Amino acid sequence: MRYALVRRSRAPLLELDSFATRARLHPDLVRRLVALGLLEAERDAGGRLWLAPTELATVARIQRLRAGFSLNYAAVGLVLDLLDRIEELQTALRRAGPAAGRTTTHSTTDQTTTRKFIGG
Repeated sequence: MRYALVRRSRAPLLELDSFATRARLHPDLVRRLVALGLLEAERDAGGRLWLAPTELATVARIQRLRAGFSLNYAAVGLVLDLLDRIEELQTALRRAGPAAGRTTTHSTTDQTTTRKFIGG
């Protein structure tokens, strides 16, 4: 349960050079990934980029997609969005329970039309 008055501390952000070092990327490439919207970053008052350590996992996903499927950055963005959507749907199905994915309903009209079409 979340309470509005309780402030949750988040992991400290990494400055661009520190993030790039940990990701084993050139800082210019990290800037490009941010500009393309593949990585989320914050800017401080001086205009410097700061990234969450969790974005390192996103960098790893990007690198795997580029290396494994030879995707350009636009395609990587699309695939990442689709993978995130699939994960959301799978989570929703798990929460709904095992029977949620198996229920089907048929209307009487559909059954009657089908019987007439196939000669039943």
